[in-house]
Amino acid sequence: MFQRTFWIRRIEHAWQERSVVWLAGVRRVGKTVLSQSLPDVEYYDCELPRVRRMLQDPESFLQRSSGKRIVLDEVHRLMNPSQLLKIAADHYPDIRILATGSSTLGASAKFRDTLAGRKRNLWLTPMVLVDLTAFQRTDLRYRLLRGGLPPFFLAKVVPERDFQEWMDAYWAKDIQELFRLERRASLQRFVELLTVQSGGIFEATRFAAPCEVSRSTISNYLKVLEATFVAHVIRPFSTHRATEIVAAPKVFSFDTGFVCYLRGWYELREEDLGVLWEHLVLNELQAQLQTREINYWRDKRGHEVDFVYVQRGRQPQAIECKWSADAFDARNLLAFRRQYPEGRNWVVAPDVDRGYVRQYKGIDVQFVGLPQLIENLAVPIVGQENGRKIDS
Repeated sequence: MFQRTFWIRRIEHAWQERSVVWLAGVRRVGKTVLSQSLPDVEYYDCELPRVRRMLQDPESFLQRSSGKRIVLDEVHRLMNPSQLLKIAADHYPDIRILATGSSTLGASAKFRDTLAGRKRNLWLTPMVLVDLTAFQRTDLRYRLLRGGLPPFFLAKVVPERDFQEWMDAYWAKDIQELFRLERRASLQRFVELLTVQSGGIFEATRFAAPCEVSRSTISNYLKVLEATFVAHVIRPFSTHRATEIVAAPKVFSFDTGFVCYLRGWYELREEDLGVLWEHLVLNELQAQLQTREINYWRDKRGHEVDFVYVQRGRQPQAIECKWSADAFDARNLLAFRRQYPEGRNWVVAPDVDRGYVRQYKGIDVQFVGLPQLIENLAVPIVGQENGRKIDS
């Protein structure tokens, strides 16, 4: 078993702050294996009927578990999962509980209490750079092609059938149990089209006709995909200036492997790498910063900055993603800085081993590799409970 020490440390740190930790992430991202790898834990699979019967009386179960570290995997399979977690947080603080699920805690009516202030949230994203080292394969192109779900990444050949099986399980175990949506074919078509167009500007009306549903249904589908971490909605950064795009979001798929599979890419060409690298940078930012508060910027003349990150009380930081640092063109960044003169500017590229600074028309731009970018952006996580952080 590969030891994902980065994530294990994150869980241990979260347990120091709260007795209940909610570990969320898409299906097959590795929640089960990670939780079983924790030292001194008792593991309960809530998909098993006998486990669900055992947990029907939460107080009796918790009384027997005093002082233990417990994993409740797929906790949404319980009739009232938030009741058990709330009782544990309020009355059994000596028990450490790690509850896992494939959505944000407040995603469906099944969770009648989001446990605000009683838990810590941890979002297990597809594999980050340190996971590649743990899995003993650090080839970035391989990671981009296979994606970041460990079973897909570790398979000896491209697991084509597994992609469809993942979609089937996503519908049956996440969508049907949590949201009770109808029209499976329409939702699946939407996921496929969204993934093929991943990283582009989202317009709901463009998907309505191919999916044979209304525009409002498409908007509802997108909310479901976002709540289950299958889609990432990157909203425009703006101060509502007349020259800026203020409403149209960009939508990214959760995993480069699915992007490659649905685009029919079995080998990567040079022209494919840029968009996939942008996806990987976004994944690293979300994992390391544990936030969805990543924006992009675009004006009505077509200038665009890949990502804008704003920390409270600080100026916006502009992030441009390039597969090769030599491909950077400063025009978009300069257009952004004419509107927002203050803030740091980053170009993140895999071919930068040691960071350096270049100046463009008086603007300093720092060229860094992805680990160095994270080192400069990351701040201690204080466990915010608001919806755009991790949970809703």
